[in-house]
Amino acid sequence: MKPRSTPRLAEAALRTLTACLALASLSASAQPDLAALQKQVFEAERAFARSMAERRHEDFVRHLSEHAIFFNGAQVLRGKAAVAAGWKAFYDTPQAPFSWDPDVVEVVADGQLAHSTGIVRDPAGKPIARFNSVWRQEAPGVWRVVIDKGQPLTEADRRGP
Repeated sequence: MKPRSTPRLAEAALRTLTACLALASLSASAQPDLAALQKQVFEAERAFARSMAERRHEDFVRHLSEHAIFFNGAQVLRGKAAVAAGWKAFYDTPQAPFSWDPDVVEVVADGQLAHSTGIVRDPAGKPIARFNSVWRQEAPGVWRVVIDKGQPLTEADRRGP
């Protein structure tokens, strides 16, 4: 027995196909602009670094997520208040004890998390470490540091670009 084609079945199939295409189009248009988000994170990281250069602890604190975790040698600082208190001493001297600048930022496909990394320098500009930070978009265009950890320099870091 052969199935019969009716105008009602054809209309239902057409409506289903149209709905599927509309949903696919909506999903495709809802994809985040990763290049724009990457630029936002570069800017956030540079503003975060400026807080040290300009000796503005309150600006540093504004970049911290409430759930921030900073690795400070063997010690782990957990939460915004602990990180703010743990880093306060770095802001109490007239000269910044170090500086940093991102050289790579990568954003995950859904646009909610990003990783930044770059060189940390002593006051004379000598490379001393590499930082790694994880940023979370906590509101549209608002990125805050969730995890931060430094590491020793690799040979490639020592040679430079």
